[in-house]
Amino acid sequence: MKISCISAYQVNLPLKEGSYKWSGGKSVSVFDSTIVCVETDCGMKGYGEVCPLGPYYLPAYAEGVRAGIRELGPHLIGMDPRELSQLNHRMDAAFKGHPYVKSGIDIACWDILGKVTNLPVSILLGGRFGESVRLYRAISQLPPDEMAHNVNQYRNEGYTRFQLKVGGDPDTDIERIRAVSAVLGAQERLVADANTGWTQHEAMRVVRAVKDLDVYIEQPCLTYEECLAIRQHTNHPFILDENIDSLAMLMRAKQDLAMDVVNLKISKLGGLTRARQARDLCVSMGIAMTLEDSWGGDIATAAIAHFAHSTPEEFRFTSTDFNSYVTVETALGAPKRHQGFMTTSKEPGLGITPIPEVLGQAVVQISS
Repeated sequence: MKISCISAYQVNLPLKEGSYKWSGGKSVSVFDSTIVCVETDCGMKGYGEVCPLGPYYLPAYAEGVRAGIRELGPHLIGMDPRELSQLNHRMDAAFKGHPYVKSGIDIACWDILGKVTNLPVSILLGGRFGESVRLYRAISQLPPDEMAHNVNQYRNEGYTRFQLKVGGDPDTDIERIRAVSAVLGAQERLVADANTGWTQHEAMRVVRAVKDLDVYIEQPCLTYEECLAIRQHTNHPFILDENIDSLAMLMRAKQDLAMDVVNLKISKLGGLTRARQARDLCVSMGIAMTLEDSWGGDIATAAIAHFAHSTPEEFRFTSTDFNSYVTVETALGAPKRHQGFMTTSKEPGLGITPIPEVLGQAVVQISS
């Protein structure tokens, strides 16, 4: 079996809430997603998805995915898509860095491997733990009372984990955290995610002002060193996200006792192959995880579900269902939220079937 064609499709994903706001005044209303199709010489197809959170979140942008595939794709024609380690070795040799470009290709090859073996990707990634995956809801940055109102709405839909978008004015953020904390119950969890938005002195003010509350602090500052300084001056459970983009950084953070939870995003690490390596390392080191991606629709959500469901439950802090945030359905068979949880498909591969009329014509096509 050999890769004969790699195609990419561009799909716009409008948000149900109209816009999504986070630190530094950043905002997105329509996400630009790339759906990748890897086709073999025997006619089998696998699909992946990459959807950066705008060009100002991580070193990634939507058109960069497609430009990168144009550059990388020719080096992969003729390779066996089932040989995931060899495929990733070739991608890294042919195209330095840019893990998000490689992610959709890697996910699509996992989809093919599942179809060839007649197994769901979750089984191939290690097995299915538990009956379902607990989800969090990201709460877009708004005035404190509006954020508390939105949290209450999503509680009614079954969510018990809430990721509060802060990282703005510290005084307002303190009010946001307090307003939301006031409406939560004992079994619910609140994460104040600054997305690198505070300077070190601002982050210090916030953690001291909310020291009486049960809240997780996520990625308060831009640099690893700044985050470590805050970690060393607070008793709050601590999450790192943007700074953990490789196994080397994961090992360093473990050595420094820099976090209690780590956010593993599939495309940030370069696909399911690299994400699984980081996941398994976290399990061996006893670190809990948020298992997700930067954004996406049905195909990205399916990949997240398989990744999360194949993770031991005691290390699975939370995950997310991005397809419930957007108005466009891109594939049939994707996981659907039920009372704050989702389950993976038991069909072979990712268990999804893209909708051709939504994908439209390929914007990138590389063939032998």
